[in-house]
Amino acid sequence: MIGQPIRILIVDDHPVVRHGLRSLLAVHPDLTIVGEAESGAEVLPFLSGQQTDVVLMDIKMGGQNGIETARRVRRAYPQIKIIILTTYDDDSYLHEALEAGVHGYLLKSVSHEILPDSIRAVMNDQKLLTPSLVSSVVTNYQKLAQEQARREVGLTRKDLKTLNAIAEGASNRELAERFFWSEATAKRRVQEILEKLGSTNRAQAIAEAIRRGWI
Repeated sequence: MIGQPIRILIVDDHPVVRHGLRSLLAVHPDLTIVGEAESGAEVLPFLSGQQTDVVLMDIKMGGQNGIETARRVRRAYPQIKIIILTTYDDDSYLHEALEAGVHGYLLKSVSHEILPDSIRAVMNDQKLLTPSLVSSVVTNYQKLAQEQARREVGLTRKDLKTLNAIAEGASNRELAERFFWSEATAKRRVQEILEKLGSTNRAQAIAEAIRRGWI
């Protein structure tokens, strides 16, 4: 028995793009286009009157952009899946979209076979990214994890600068000159860093900082 087709709303300010997506998806019997919108402002009014499973949406549109629209849809209709389909592979757009709660972020350059499968995948609660963007996301989350670990041990950004200087071979006198401290202050700061890292000497502290990806 064939189930209910996946109901899709296409949101893009270019009529040619909307027509192309409609034509591409029309050949798949398990996918059906329930409507089109040319701006983010049209999305919520449409969803209030038409059952929809997936919103396929661009980022840059006149007025309310796709990321802000995604936030509003997630608040009002948390069950609806959102796929951003855009030409923008900029990291800032990608991370904003993920923070807004989208389920997929695909570039318009993806092959015709990938898009239908991506729609089916998000309906099965999978998160999807264009493969070329995956490394950016991984790198970003690694940085966040490193930052969290740094805060947990109590290292400040000044401590990291000091550690980098120590790794370059700076003596207490050179640290004092670089950071405008007295030599006594430099010695105390170094000792505090060693204690935070559970190290007994500079070499151990540097090794630990390298292991954690801080320097």
